[in-house]
Amino acid sequence: MMPARSSPLHAAHLASTAAWCQLHGMPTPLRLKAGGVPDPALADVSALMRCGLKGPGAAEWLAARGMPVPERANSWSPTPRGGLVARLGRSEFLVESAWNDTQAAEVSQALREAAPGVYPVLRQDCALLLRGARMRELWLQTCNVNIFGIPAQNREVTLTSMVGVSVTILEQPLGNDACHRIWCDGTFGAYLWETLLEVAGDLGGGAVGFADVFPDAATLPTITL
Repeated sequence: MMPARSSPLHAAHLASTAAWCQLHGMPTPLRLKAGGVPDPALADVSALMRCGLKGPGAAEWLAARGMPVPERANSWSPTPRGGLVARLGRSEFLVESAWNDTQAAEVSQALREAAPGVYPVLRQDCALLLRGARMRELWLQTCNVNIFGIPAQNREVTLTSMVGVSVTILEQPLGNDACHRIWCDGTFGAYLWETLLEVAGDLGGGAVGFADVFPDAATLPTITL
């Protein structure tokens, strides 16, 4: 049984959520009360399964388990199962699953067995997904790094500050559209979410539910909190 989890943004969603689902043990906004898909659109994807590891043996350990290990520091690789592996510096990694997969949980389980030079890293992230034609304007107001100056095909990972919060950012395709993924420490999640929503709102954007960014998730059963 999947252990119960809670999004760092759970309280922020209570007033705006029309329908909830439970994904990997976490109540998640499936649909929001507002109609349409705003631009830019911001979604809470903290429910995606993820884990971390580091150490001099971490890259070899991942490779031995068939994981695609990025060759360069601060870069990422897609996994065959729809997830990703991000290399944060030389020897630290973030593994995240696709929404309908549990690969990161499998990696986390394997990390319980001690291995030389491999150490688990606790990940309690607030994870966001940003998409829309007006993303550039939002970035100009919230981050001093020119994210759009980085070619998407480079699959770079950027560790920087966004409205004063330390974040990890990468660009990842979502269907035919580009989107940006953002991770931060869960304790700063509510502030980051509220600040980005304020900026997005000024641009005509706003929050969206999980099914707005992963349409296949619309079939998930709804729950009552």
